[in-house]
Amino acid sequence: MARKGVLADLIEKKLPTGNSDDDDGGGGVDKQTPTAPPFQGAAGTRGAIGAISRSIAGLTNAASDAERLRAQLTSGDAVVELDPRLLDSSPIADRLNGHDVRELLESIKVSGQQVPILVRPHPAAQGRYQIAYGHRRARALAEIGRPVRAVVRQLTDEELVVAQGQENNARRDLSYIERALYASRLEKAGYSRETLMAALAVDKTQLSKLISSVAKIPMNIIEAIGPAPGIGRNRWVALAQKFDSDDQAILVARSAICSPDFGDIETNRRFEIIEKALQEPRSERAKVEAVVAASGQKVGQVSRSGRDLKISIDKKFDTAFVEFLVSKLPILADEFSKARKEDM
Repeated sequence: MARKGVLADLIEKKLPTGNSDDDDGGGGVDKQTPTAPPFQGAAGTRGAIGAISRSIAGLTNAASDAERLRAQLTSGDAVVELDPRLLDSSPIADRLNGHDVRELLESIKVSGQQVPILVRPHPAAQGRYQIAYGHRRARALAEIGRPVRAVVRQLTDEELVVAQGQENNARRDLSYIERALYASRLEKAGYSRETLMAALAVDKTQLSKLISSVAKIPMNIIEAIGPAPGIGRNRWVALAQKFDSDDQAILVARSAICSPDFGDIETNRRFEIIEKALQEPRSERAKVEAVVAASGQKVGQVSRSGRDLKISIDKKFDTAFVEFLVSKLPILADEFSKARKEDM
């Protein structure tokens, strides 16, 4: 009976202390038979085991967190602060000049750098880093003298350009011509078509269109126009076709680029000026000749159209030359007339 009582105590649901056990319906243990004392160790043991289990789980989680941190530090996923003077650009440029960082600069001044950039240890210069993406952020932080928050990761050349291209695709802040130039530069650098497609998130057909759209436009004309973010694929392709089909297109475009204030015009408007110049009927186009000093410095250009002749002086040349030229024109005209009379 004692053994039975112990088993019963272990199995039965025990009533709380203070509750009556008189009404057992006649089917319980004989009230006169001594029963084993209530077994209090089971709940206590369960509580202790639970506490130990929770402690073990906590230690396991802490170990997992430490392992994750160690893995981040090993793989370079931890964010560190770097001196912007130690950062070099990606070996393959993905942007044209003309991007305004003032808005980004003000945002960083107010809210700090919200998104870290991605860099790799420089493969040829110990202690320096190459930027995979985040060039504008790094430039803005350098201007205000703040350290750059960056993820440092070991990257192959292929991994760097793929990361660079995919980040730009995700942010959608590269213009069409910049993406096309990036594809062209990657190809010229010897990267495989598979790497190019991964970097730019395009298929073979789209990649071919990107590369061909810049192959026919002289690089100095693209650089003079700039990123032109408001100009899409169709207009750039149409412009490329003009250069491919019109042997005077380069001369006309360079004439427009050489105008004194062209560089001060907004980049989308610069594209439109070139576009319009190439759409003019051939008879209305002026013949343009560049004027270069003996030293090789560009002086300006002479534009001839019918009986009209225009002389433009490049703004980078000495501005005093304009006044000098104007003062000499009467003398030159007299010398010319005298020379013609002698020839007659």
